[in-house]
Amino acid sequence: MQTILGAGGAIGIELAKALPKYTTDIRLVSRNPQKVNENDELISADLLNKQAVMDTVKNSSVAYVTIGLPYDIKTWKKQWPVIMQNIISACKEHTCKLVFFDNIYMIDKNHIGNITEESPINPSSKKGKVRAELNRMILNEVEKGNLDAIIARAADFYGPKVNTSVLQETVFKNFKRGKAANWFCSLDRLHNFTYTPDAGIATAMLGNDPKAYNQIWNLPTAEPMTGREWIEAFAREMNVKPKIQLAPKWMIKIMGWFNPIMREFVEMLYQYDRDYVFNSSKFEESYDFKPTPIEKGIREVVKAGL
Repeated sequence: MQTILGAGGAIGIELAKALPKYTTDIRLVSRNPQKVNENDELISADLLNKQAVMDTVKNSSVAYVTIGLPYDIKTWKKQWPVIMQNIISACKEHTCKLVFFDNIYMIDKNHIGNITEESPINPSSKKGKVRAELNRMILNEVEKGNLDAIIARAADFYGPKVNTSVLQETVFKNFKRGKAANWFCSLDRLHNFTYTPDAGIATAMLGNDPKAYNQIWNLPTAEPMTGREWIEAFAREMNVKPKIQLAPKWMIKIMGWFNPIMREFVEMLYQYDRDYVFNSSKFEESYDFKPTPIEKGIREVVKAGL
């Protein structure tokens, strides 16, 4: 049995699609789980409840954590450590391996021009501090020999029918509405995005490779482009003019006075005022895996629509 905790999000769905290559016993856990594969076992559970997590992890060989909490720092501080401790405790109790799908918020902002598995952890944001705490919780148990685990990191992501992608919200959806694409801080800084089907396939590969455990892995991600190039690529595929509205940092801060999402986003703007280059060469070389080309990824996003 392989279990996905937080199975209803963009990554959980792609992971569920990829797992039948390795197992016919797949358990999907969320508040309102829905089948991805015909034989999926569905369990509705509140992961803040320790006993509920114990019950959902029972009889599992691997537990994948693909949970997406609301983008709110108060929620993250209150809920993430509780959820992670529940999962770690359950995995230890049931001798279950843990695969945590993570981001790069905890990386030192002065080192995001080449993000590798060895990049220093020194978060500059409140959300980054929460992610760093979750990493410490897992790695401490690994170092003690109490847990076999993988931390699988992705860049910002995009993909077909994804509703939680900044790229798709600000570029693809705006073009669909006949509006200009939005970008932040600078159009000429590099930024790459992980394609969600690649992330799902790669996470399944790692979870089913005993040699991958007790390591950090950057998931396969295509080469970066500038903000302007991303916008132009979407415009070409959608056959629209590449109209752009650039939002400088001061404007986003003002928007944050009225928009809760923008208020939460301000502390992450350092990812757009400098080059953001996610390096997945370790995974690509270890598994001879090439990320989906950007043009194909964008084509699939546009084809899928929303």
